[in-house]
This record gives sequence, C-alpha cells and structure tokens, in this order.
Amino acid sequence: MVDGEQCGEEEYSKLNDLRVRLDRVCHDGGQGGEGSGGGVGVGFTLCFWIYLSGSARPSSVVLKQKKSESEDEIPFIVLNEENKLVLLPLVLIHKEAPSSEHPFPWTDILHTASEIDCPLEKWFHVGCQVAEKYIRLYVDGKLVGEKSLSPLSNKPCQDDIKQIMLIGNDGNLGSYTYQVQILPTTASISDQFVKSPPVKLSFDNSGILDGVEEGGDGVWSIVGGKASCRRNFSLEVVLLDAFGQSVHKDMDVTASLLYADNGSPVEKTRDDSEAPLLLSCDGLEYPSTDRPVMLLRGRATFKLKISQLSSKCDNRLFRVCFRTSHSQRPPFFEAYSCPIGCISRNRTFKTVGFVKRSVPTTVSEIQSLKSSDGLQAIRDVYGNGHLKSSNQSHSKFSPPSKRCKVDGYRSVGELTANETLVQTLRKSQNGRMNSCEGTDSGPSDSDSTDLKDSEARWNGDSFISDVTTFRYCLEGTVERSILLKDLVASLSNEEIAHFAEQVCLYSGCSHHRSQILIAKQLLQEGDDSWNTISQNKQHALWISTIPELNKRFTSIANSTSRPLSAQDLETLHGIAGCGDHLGREEFDRIWHWLYPVAFALSKEWVNKIWGCQSPKWIEGFITREEAEAALKGPEGLHKTGTFVLRFPTSRSWPHPDAGSLIVTYLGTDLVIHHKLLTLDHRVWDSRLLQDMLLEEPELSQLGRQVFSLCQKLNLLGPLLINLLIKQGYSTKECL
Repeated sequence: MVDGEQCGEEEYSKLNDLRVRLDRVCHDGGQGGEGSGGGVGVGFTLCFWIYLSGSARPSSVVLKQKKSESEDEIPFIVLNEENKLVLLPLVLIHKEAPSSEHPFPWTDILHTASEIDCPLEKWFHVGCQVAEKYIRLYVDGKLVGEKSLSPLSNKPCQDDIKQIMLIGNDGNLGSYTYQVQILPTTASISDQFVKSPPVKLSFDNSGILDGVEEGGDGVWSIVGGKASCRRNFSLEVVLLDAFGQSVHKDMDVTASLLYADNGSPVEKTRDDSEAPLLLSCDGLEYPSTDRPVMLLRGRATFKLKISQLSSKCDNRLFRVCFRTSHSQRPPFFEAYSCPIGCISRNRTFKTVGFVKRSVPTTVSEIQSLKSSDGLQAIRDVYGNGHLKSSNQSHSKFSPPSKRCKVDGYRSVGELTANETLVQTLRKSQNGRMNSCEGTDSGPSDSDSTDLKDSEARWNGDSFISDVTTFRYCLEGTVERSILLKDLVASLSNEEIAHFAEQVCLYSGCSHHRSQILIAKQLLQEGDDSWNTISQNKQHALWISTIPELNKRFTSIANSTSRPLSAQDLETLHGIAGCGDHLGREEFDRIWHWLYPVAFALSKEWVNKIWGCQSPKWIEGFITREEAEAALKGPEGLHKTGTFVLRFPTSRSWPHPDAGSLIVTYLGTDLVIHHKLLTLDHRVWDSRLLQDMLLEEPELSQLGRQVFSLCQKLNLLGPLLINLLIKQGYSTKECL
C-alpha cells in the first residue's frame, strides 16, 4: 500500500476484508513522531476509523499480523476482557513480539493499552505508531498508551519487514473500517483524526414529533389502522459525521416497518391489503419501501402512516427502520425509531395527563381583531406572552382516544357538518377529559368552567363546521397548512379567531392559536415577497432572495439593530434545501419557518434579548447539531448548566411550536438536553427572560457558538459577502 493511500476501492469496508501490506515502511530520519522519545530506524504509522456493532464482544482480535512465508497469524490489535484496545509489538522488529504459541489473553506480553472503553455503534479513530524502540496507541487523536521495547536486531532488514501484512479479523465484532492509511512515524495522528470523518445515519429525536404521543416508558403511541382513521406522523433522519455535524451528501433513504422485538419486517395480512407503512407525498400515499426520500443538506423528513395495528399482531410493538441505498447495508447507514404501539381510534394505548389550556379569546379581543385587518391588531391581542418552560417530552398533547379523518381536500364550502360524527367526537372529547389519569389527571375547576364557557360562547351560529375543526386537529402540519390557506381566503379576522379557539378547545393545545391567527398575514406577505423576488417567474436566484428576506425579517421582528447574519442565511438556505436557484416551494419552506420566528421576536420581552449582543443571548438561526457543538469545547464538554438559546429548525408554520425557543443545555448527567420554551401565552411575567432562565436550577451560564474566520468565509463565499456589503451590511455583520 502506498503511503497515505486508502485501503480498498470503497470508502467503507468490512473489517474482515481489510488487508494492509507494509511494503512501504518508512525510515524516520531520526524522529519518533508525535510526543517525546523517538527511535531511529524503521517504523510506520497506522490510522483508521472503526465501527463496532452492538454485537461486538470483548476478548476479540481486531487486527492480526502475518509473515508472508508463514501461515501463523499473530494478534496485533485486540480488545481485552474489559473492552479496551490493546496494541502488541510487531514481529520482525521487537524482541517482545508475540508468537502463535502465546495463549489468550496475552497478558504476559509487553503491550500498551487504552484506559477508555471502546464505544459500540459509534465511529472512533485509532492510531498506532510503531518504531524499533516503542509502540504508541492513539484513540480519537489523543495518546492513550505508550510502551518502550527492544529492537530485534541492531540492523533490522527492511525487506523482511515488507513481508508483514496486517489482516482484519471480524470474528465476533461485526465491524467496519474507514480511511485506513499507512503513514511515516513523523505524521501527525491528530491531524488525520480531523480529516474527512466517516458518517452515520441518525434518527433526529429533537423537539416534539408531529403526530406522535410519547409515553414515560419511551414507547410511542400512533393512531393507525383503517384509511379513514389513521393519522399522519412525521419523522426525521439526519446524516452526521463522527463529530456530530450534519453532512451535506445526496443519499436516498427508505423507511420500513419492523417488529421491535426481533427486527423482522411487518408483512401484509393478505395479498390484496395495503403495505404496513405508507409514505404521504403530494397528497398521495405509497408503500414506503417503494418511495425513497433524498437527503437534502443532510436531512430528510418522512410523512408516514401505519395501516397495521399492534392489536392485530399479538400486541407487538413496531419500529420504523430507515436505510440508505448502500449495497452492503452497513449498520451505520441504518437508523431506528423508538418502539411504537399502533392503536386504533377506539382504544387507549396508555393513559396520559391532560394539558391545561390557557384563557380563551374574549369578545373584546375579537372586536379588536375585527376593527383592524392586519398584523398590528393581532399583535395588540397576542403581543405579550408568558414563558412556560417544560421538557419537550412532557409538552406533547395527547390525541383523543377516538379518531376520524375526513378524506380528500374539499373546499370550505363543500365541507358540511355530519351531526352523528360531531356528536361522537364531542362525546369522545368529554370522555377523554374525564378519564385521563396521571399527575395532572384533569382540568381544575377553573379550567372546567373555562371550557364550558368557551363552548357555550360559540354554541350559536358557527362560522366553520365542526368537521373542519376536528379535521384540523387530527391532521399533520402539511395538511393543516393546506386547510388554512383555503380557510383564510374567505374568512374574516373574527371568524379566524373563532376557529382558533375551537381548535384549542378540541385539541387541548393552546399553542395552535398563534399559528392560526398569523395565517392571513403570513400568506399575504409571503405572496408579496415571492412576487418581488421572482418578478412573476417560476424561479429566482438565491442571492437575489437575501435582500428581500432581510427586509421582511427586520420589519416584522422590529429588529433593525440585528439583521440576518451570514450564519442565519446559511441556515435558511439549508431549510430551503436548494442550490443557487429556488422555486416557490423552496421559498415557502423558508417563509413558513422564518415568519413565526420573526413574529415571536416582535414581542418586546423577546426582542430585547434578541437585540442584546453582549452577551449574545440568542445564537441566531442554528441547527440542533451546531447548538450541541457549542457546548463542546476543544477539551470536551463545557461546565454543566451551560446553555444556548435557538429556534428549532424543524418546526415550521402551522406547527404549534413554530417560532418557539429551545434551550439546549448540558445537564448534571453530562448529557445534552433540549427544552422547549413556549412563547404564545398572553399572561407573562414582568421579569426579564434572561433572569427567569438563570433561575432555573439546571441552567447556570450562557454558552457561545464560535466560528473561525475560515468557517465564516466558507459559509457564504466572497461573492455573497460583497453583495451583503452593498446592501448596507458592515464587514463585521457579514462575519
């Protein structure tokens, strides 16, 4: 193998396929590589990434060494009984080298070992420096072990050393390798560690999942079954490198439904039945295995439905498995959801607490909306909010135990109320309120009165049919956006406010209110912006989109002191999933995410911390991976309690959490957590938001995301930076 050459034609290969010939062993020239204490003579550096599957067992050989004239295979790198890496001397170089007669566990052989357990189902980097007088072992770029040894002879024969071959052993490991390289001993292993890391497909469980109810035992409850009853639910996967950064790589990913206990696929119940897992695309449903989804900028969203019920499969739990199209189907290109119990609309999978709703809109507030047709009237009613901090898993709303879906996408005029359906759903809603168990088993007396008063208030002439209201409550984000576009085109502000209250009442989630109330203004300004950008054409340049986005953002958010930065624009570019050109669909992705964020920032108590630059309380528009990286310094994790504020990039209008803030922080368990701060409550504390955050026992200090100058330049490039400067940005603002 040539110095620095990758092993094999494929970037990723099975460990048992690994063959490394030391036919280019290098002379040091007197230096022993990294660290102190060198040795003059023959030596080499071996670097590679390795992935150990979950079935890997200790006391296994990772790499063997073999002389060409001998059939004996001698251990070179092994996993000991404590699951730690051990590096052994090399034959033909060291007197202490083992032989084929040395029995396991090789404890009587001089060696060097790591003090860190090898992780499973995760990539890690291994480096070995072998010289005549020492061996060194590196893990993830750090020296973890070193041992001084004796040369086998005063003048080792280089021709003999070239006969040594290193062979991968995949006995009980189920392992894969990446970027196997032979380098001189003078090469820096830490430099090789940061170059071109491998990737892994991961399930993104951050934030609240649309259409999923998560129980305390980690089991999801999803409504499925017949076509008239099953619900859409959204899951996301992301391609991450070994450092947790998203990777922009074009790959097709396919979803399938498996049994959680043994991983076998869920089959059709009969030949003419539907596939167990369906993928929704453009209003149509396809078998998920027949419709791959391409990763856009390292991320893919799946809108799924399950046609098979757990009750018809011996009450077994399911998992959704995501796989890339890689021919070898390696485990690092697979990702799995949590266990799923697929329930029908007529049975409860598990009992959960009822989420209290806030005070409904008053008649005076509706009159305020009616008196003015615009954003300011809505701000006057909902401009002030109350911060409510809760763990994301606890903030999920529990869907009603009975479900029904109105098929098709008819207009509002075509939708008529089915009295039997409405009575059934109302009985279901009342039964759910009275039968829920848990720490918050039902609404308090004041909440019950509030619900009755609200229902009585709208018991007269209804602006919108109850079928439409229930349909909105049961659908996913995409279907809700389609329905809202149809509704707001023909409704007044009073009717929109009425619809918002009905949705909050029957869904039990007050977070829907803000998304419905801003719908008319969001859609109108979105149309105006697109017409300005595209000049009534089908596509526009991404660069020409930036000035209009910045203008609209600063106007809506009332944020003239802090316009969109280069990092913000890069995040928006990633949300759009476009290249140098974008169409209306890509623009809508940006706008449906940006508008709720700008609207939230228009609230005075949020606007203050957005405009604060020293310290910088809100890190701008950053992804979950970037927020987690901000909590990891060069020497490892920051101090526990360190946190950053961000907006969730996966929550767009009309998702009830669009425009909310996420606190990403390092907990006392040394695990990074993500906590949702809802901003749509109208009763708010007079204290500053930053004071309220620091009063939380889990939060102690503000973290920062730090970019190097090179990283900042790479975000946009010189052409875009020059454009921003022409638009009035200072060089400091661009960077």
